[in-house]
Amino acid sequence: MPRQTQPATRPARRRSYDQFCAGARALDAVGDRWTLLIVRELLAGPRRYTDLHADLPGVSTDVLASRLKDMEQGGLATRRKLPPPAAATVYALTARGHGLLPVLAALAEWGAPALAERRPTDAVRAHWFALPLLGALKGAATGVLDVQLDEGSFHLRTGEVAAGEPVYGDGPAADADARVVLDAELCLALGRGEPTFAQAVEDGRIEVYGDGALAEELRGA
Repeated sequence: MPRQTQPATRPARRRSYDQFCAGARALDAVGDRWTLLIVRELLAGPRRYTDLHADLPGVSTDVLASRLKDMEQGGLATRRKLPPPAAATVYALTARGHGLLPVLAALAEWGAPALAERRPTDAVRAHWFALPLLGALKGAATGVLDVQLDEGSFHLRTGEVAAGEPVYGDGPAADADARVVLDAELCLALGRGEPTFAQAVEDGRIEVYGDGALAEELRGA
């Protein structure tokens, strides 16, 4: 008797709550598992599929491809091919997708208390600490800030960020206006407002380097 093979598992089709409610419509677009985390990665700028998969530990290739397709169809992301010599296909947020930045920042602030202790199974990327730090730097002068943690380095843009402009990214920036050194636990505490950035600098828990306007402001001058 021939052996029967099981059909390949396919990601569930997108469904709607069918409710005339702004919150329900928003969840229709971004309520699926992994979607908001893909947005978090694309806030760093255009990314290749392989880069997204590497920075989203635990997502299957099928689910990632399905979510990206849904995001394209929903007007949250676009796909384009870079010119030679790169010649790579990248995904990028649209202006509507970029508008999810304050949503993710609010979620990061709300979820910060749950990060009191890192679990052995938790993956970590340095740029994942950018969102809570951005909240602590709200109102700072516009500039590019390099951030050094034990987990690695990343850079972020303070002040006004235009739609479509990368909010943060891996590694140091070539055009950084200032650099700070601190630890990840303090990053999370800053996101909760305990302490403020100025207090942490005054207490010596944050080292600030640079001689430009942003560095002087962060030092409290």
